[in-house]
Amino acid sequence: MTTKVFIDGAAGTTGLEIRERLADRSDVTLLHIPDERRKDAAARAEMLNAADAVILCLPDDAAREAVALIANPDTRVIDASTAHRTAPGWTYGFAEIEPERRAELATAKRVSNPGCYPTGFLALVRPLVRAGLLAADAPLSVNATSGYSGGGKSLIAAFEQADASDATDTAFRIYGLDLAHKHVPEMQGHAGLAHPPIFLPAVARTYRGMLVEVPVHPVWLKGSLAQVRDALVEAYRGSPVVRVDTGDHALLTLEQAAGTDRLDLFAFGNDKTGQIRLVAALDNLGKGAGGAAVQNLNLMCGLGETAGLRL
Repeated sequence: MTTKVFIDGAAGTTGLEIRERLADRSDVTLLHIPDERRKDAAARAEMLNAADAVILCLPDDAAREAVALIANPDTRVIDASTAHRTAPGWTYGFAEIEPERRAELATAKRVSNPGCYPTGFLALVRPLVRAGLLAADAPLSVNATSGYSGGGKSLIAAFEQADASDATDTAFRIYGLDLAHKHVPEMQGHAGLAHPPIFLPAVARTYRGMLVEVPVHPVWLKGSLAQVRDALVEAYRGSPVVRVDTGDHALLTLEQAAGTDRLDLFAFGNDKTGQIRLVAALDNLGKGAGGAAVQNLNLMCGLGETAGLRL
């Protein structure tokens, strides 16, 4: 017996990444809509209900519509959109974020895949809030830069196709200037923060990779750099995906974890000022999207947690 999986939106950037990780596995059977029925709504509904697990790689409204089409009580859903990341009744699919989360994912029927930026932010902040080292009412900011693939087909075209409507030659650009990015409620809620963090996203001229940084002023800390590092190490002890690097580094690059499904965490500090820089490196298409979805699928279906992952 293999696990039957249907990827709704398999032709999109995230869908393609997931399909690549599942294509050669003997424990998974990928379901496909026949070409002649590709535009048939009934065929889509059939696949959604025939699968053991469905992975939604769709815009938010389309993801909600797909969930409404599922009548089979045994079909389990992983939603890679932002539609259900703070929704009641959905399990947040970040296996490492809480000690009991892996066990919860093993029985969950509805799982929301985390966003790429929130993955880095939460991996750094949540363990420190939980341990009492970082005040829950701290006014945090998060400075993050992603490869342009994180923006999907339209942004990829802008960086790669000279005739695209919004073609650009720039090497770096910031956005989310209205301070109302859709990732902010996800960051605040799952970190357990009293205030929404100030989110400063940017995109760079590289296809994949991501750095997420959270600067922390000592007034909001209740411990030293060594204690912060120890808390992160303890939070992810034994994780096959998250690595805490406590070494010294002169620099980090955007492509630090590109091409992998792992998540690398760092904490740097200045003993004189007490200031700390928390940094996460990941692939926006790996642990930030497709890799996380496959990890969640594995946990939900009782498969090897790292099967298909690139670590």
